[in-house]
Amino acid sequence: MPIRVKIDRSLCIGCGVAPTLCSEVFVLEDGKNRIVPEFSSETNDEISIGEVNDKLKECVETAAKSCPVEAISFEIF
Repeated sequence: MPIRVKIDRSLCIGCGVAPTLCSEVFVLEDGKNRIVPEFSSETNDEISIGEVNDKLKECVETAAKSCPVEAISFEIF
């Protein structure tokens, strides 16, 4: 089951928690998190959206829960 991941880059403070906890999905770019190119479907100054497989669910969930400004959300299809 695919997981849709969204980063609100306007909220992101670039603390590095998400890439540290889940480097398979998240990377810092220009001081803000984004979805790695392999999984990205859209990235701009405001948002980064992508879709990952359910094998990465725990990784994504941990990163989202650890984000201090709650800039990461996800939805399971």
